[in-house]
Amino acid sequence: MTALAKPWLFLDDPPREPALNMALDEALLERVGGFRVPVLRCYGWTESAATFGYFQRHREIASLTSLRPLIRRPTGGGLVPHAEDWTYSLAIPAGHPWHRLRAAGSYIRLHRWLQDALNRLGLPAELAPQAQADGPGQCFVGAEEHDLLLNGRKIAGAAQRRTRLGLLIQGSIQPPPPDIERSRFLDLLRDSASAAWQVEWQPFEPTTDLLARADALVRERYGRPEYNARR
Repeated sequence: MTALAKPWLFLDDPPREPALNMALDEALLERVGGFRVPVLRCYGWTESAATFGYFQRHREIASLTSLRPLIRRPTGGGLVPHAEDWTYSLAIPAGHPWHRLRAAGSYIRLHRWLQDALNRLGLPAELAPQAQADGPGQCFVGAEEHDLLLNGRKIAGAAQRRTRLGLLIQGSIQPPPPDIERSRFLDLLRDSASAAWQVEWQPFEPTTDLLARADALVRERYGRPEYNARR
């Protein structure tokens, strides 16, 4: 039995509007302490969009992509386009062993987990041993150390935010591997965590309180152009 064991919650969420996707992830970070266990949320998009890191400058990012809406994430990182990518978030409560990891250790643990799931599909994914040249501010142009590569090209990256309430990691796999069903990948992702950490998965449905908080965050932040362009 590892320190990461115990139940984890899993939500295969339907596609949602871009602002609501970001709001739900932040709401999960705020509420995960009440759940007391990690929550893995996998989701899609009702329309093409782009997200960018909390600390990035909107004017600079807006010049790099024509995708709209352009939504500021609650986590760091760079510009990420969204359409058919496999997007996920992982909310971890304060006090959990993963919450105590430094940022680099957290990325390594996450991407080794994704790597194992992709390897189970017969795909030779590997962690980037060092940074590759990229476009400034763009997450999927080039790669950072410990990003996930497939055939030498970045396929997965992530950003995180750590608070006294917990840890939020937001990530994307793009482009999805051809001829692989998303549902099959999610099955193997959970199998990998069960094998490595003895995780016992339980289904999760967003509570009324969680959805209400997400709706409020859309109104207060993510759905407001002035919030997204405030830097």
